[in-house]
Order: sequence, then structure tokens, then C-alpha cells
Amino acid sequence: MEGVLFSLKFTCVTSFFAYFLLVDFPEKADQSWKFLNKDERDFVVRRINKDRDDAIPEGFTVARFLKPGLDIKIWILALISFFIITVTTSISVFLPIILRDGMGFSVAASQCLVAPPYCFAAILMIASAYLGDHYHVRGPILIFNSLVALVGLPVMGFASSNGARYFGVFLVTAGTNANIPTALAYQANNVRGQWKRALTSALFVACGGIGGISGGTIFRSQDAPRYVPGISAAIA
Repeated sequence: MEGVLFSLKFTCVTSFFAYFLLVDFPEKADQSWKFLNKDERDFVVRRINKDRDDAIPEGFTVARFLKPGLDIKIWILALISFFIITVTTSISVFLPIILRDGMGFSVAASQCLVAPPYCFAAILMIASAYLGDHYHVRGPILIFNSLVALVGLPVMGFASSNGARYFGVFLVTAGTNANIPTALAYQANNVRGQWKRALTSALFVACGGIGGISGGTIFRSQDAPRYVPGISAAIA
């Protein structure tokens, strides 16, 4: 408890100083610690305007902020966040329990076996980031990672041997976790307009939080050792 309180105090103190140290948006970056000179600022602003024509933000009004909510695509992006976070949260929370109660590993072994799938996930995450940046695509990468997880879920749940089920854990963990930064980049790069992007980001994060709540409920102890309802919910 003391460690948690210290972390909260440290975060609050750090955030106070960070407010004064943060570099402003590109159009004002030359006024923040001389991060950019005027020529560099103008170059960045031209690039942003060429890409999406919204480097200079519009004034805020409630109507301007909420009106983009009429666009169904914003809600689809929010649902993408919900579905991804639901699975990633359920795996991160319940994986030690699945390994112990579902596959028969000891408590110590279950805790140790949690780490390797996340190492593999980091590799896929970096590869997704590189390919997305290099080829300027995010949608196909989202689909590919989702298919990786979709293959891994039934293998994890229904394979006959523990080795095969553990291999499925690798696929599920990698596919879902690699999709988090990919989905964030996907929504950020495909929404034009300052306030439309603000609303999209808010809904994206909010639905991700709801997904976290959902993910914490789908693997129940009474469903061990196969956890069929949880696997089915994650696949759906």
C-alpha cells in the first residue's frame, strides 16, 4: 500500500512539472524550448496540411466536438478498441489461472510460463509497427493479427495436449497485444479534423476501458479446465 501511495504522489508531482516541459503542438513548437525553429515549424505545418489540412485547430464548441459522433465509422473504431482490449485483458488476468487449473501446471510454473508469450507478442508488435510504417497501411495488419489470435483461441481451448494449448496461448497473446498499437495508429491516421479526432480518441479509450471490465469476467473458475464460454466469448 505504501508503494502505491508513493507512486501516486510521484506521478502527481512529476505531472505538475511535465506541464511546463511539454512541447506544444507543431504550429507553436518554435515557442516551446526552441524545439523547432520557425523554418522547421513551417515545414511541419505544411506537411500536416498536405496530409490532412488541419494543422491549425478550429475553435472549440460543444456542437463541433459532438457532431462527428453521427459518423458510424467513429463507433466502429471504438468497437475495435473494445474487442481488442476485452481479449487482451482476459488473457493477461486469467492466463496464470488457465495454466494452473486448465493445463495442470504448478503455481510457480504457471507464473513463469506467462512471460514467454509476451516476449513473442513484443516481436510481432515491433514487426507490425515496422511494416505499418514502411508500407503506410494498418487495416491489413489488424486483420492479420486478429486471424493469428483467432487461430490461437480454439487451439488454446480445445487442443488435446498441453503443449499444443500452450502454443495457442502464444498466438492469442501475440495477435491481440500487437493489435493495440496498430489500432491506435489506425484510428489516429484515418480521422481528419482536430475535434473529430479528439472525440474519436475519447471514445476509443473509453470503449477500451469497458473492454477491460468485460475481459475481467469471461473466464470463470467453474468453467475449468476448458473454459469453453470464455474461449467462445473471445472468439466472438
